[in-house]
Amino acid sequence: MGTSFYVPADEIHHRTQGLQKKMQASGMGGVLIVQPVDLFYFSGTAQSGFLYIPAAGEPLLMIKKDIGRAKRESGLGQVVQISSIKELPDMMRQHTGPLPDVMGFELDVMPVAYFTKLRRLLGVENPVDASPLIFELRMIKSPWEIQQMDRTADLSRRTFEYMATAIRPGLTEMEFAGMAEAFSRKHGNSAMLRIRDFLAEGYAWHFLSGKSGGMIGALDSPASGEGTSAAFPCGAGNKRLEAGEPIMIDFASVMNGYHMDETRMFFVGEPPEKAMAACEAALSIQDAVLAEVRPGVTVGRLFDVSVAKAESLGYAEVYLGPPGNKVTFIGHGIGLELVEPPIIAKGRDIPLAVGMTLALEPKMVFEGEFSAGVEDVVQVTETGFRRITRIPERILVCR
Repeated sequence: MGTSFYVPADEIHHRTQGLQKKMQASGMGGVLIVQPVDLFYFSGTAQSGFLYIPAAGEPLLMIKKDIGRAKRESGLGQVVQISSIKELPDMMRQHTGPLPDVMGFELDVMPVAYFTKLRRLLGVENPVDASPLIFELRMIKSPWEIQQMDRTADLSRRTFEYMATAIRPGLTEMEFAGMAEAFSRKHGNSAMLRIRDFLAEGYAWHFLSGKSGGMIGALDSPASGEGTSAAFPCGAGNKRLEAGEPIMIDFASVMNGYHMDETRMFFVGEPPEKAMAACEAALSIQDAVLAEVRPGVTVGRLFDVSVAKAESLGYAEVYLGPPGNKVTFIGHGIGLELVEPPIIAKGRDIPLAVGMTLALEPKMVFEGEFSAGVEDVVQVTETGFRRITRIPERILVCR
């Protein structure tokens, strides 16, 4: 973190060229980018503004504020000041000539009213969704991006090590979550998670102790037991941690924009046999999935392998949730946003490719009792995978 962090200019250039190749293949004449994460990805700055990338030629970054900071941060050559959205058409025409008939927008996140305003202002005849092209490009991480994720992984490792020393009975879930976040923030976690889905919330931690993890919906929208609000029913509650109960901690960290999303099981004192066996089964399911990770294997195949392994271990009924409330995914891509394509879900035929980064999270729910699971972040390599997560691959029993 800090002002010394910049995206290298050659990274920005490579990303621009990649998008332009996809635009040319799809018939797009240009793309106008406004979403902050995409803006940062293609320009190196998240300052308020607009980025116009033509199908050929140099991009134009138009900044509302702060132009000085944007010029320092961005690796682009054309960075100009804009005082009003009404200036967009003239600036874009001066840069590239007549505007294209087919122009791409981030239609997965752009509000309808805002899109309508931009379309009318620019006179776009054929607006199209550029988000799929952007996702295809962002799914594959460069070596520089992997380095950033490695740094976040090291911060996460230190945070989990701290949690193992600080956890104790009597603390509420919320108290302990606050302690963990304070430690992580002190050591560089910006804690500003990026969530693209407008129906989702960015929440740094889910602490599910004992029966909190056994509530219906604990996997997709954790309702963490006593004291949670109907207006914000996730993260942690006022339930106190108890000796011997399973505690599932799902913690996200972010440094310089790059996320990690990891889960480990904790016990304070002697673990009950049933809970320990379930935690070990989750690790076995994870191992079975990782054995399949390599280029060309579909994400749907990973999902099917996980279900088959859970069935073989005798956990079919509780795997991915209790009967009638099961989720249909076991992980997701991760990077500049907490959840990115590909979603590792049932029936998805997206093939794995070198450079993808995945958060794999096989979990199970024993209704009214507890949850058990694990989550690691891995990188797809030419021969299989590399684990980015640096937390020990084990159940953390704290005496």
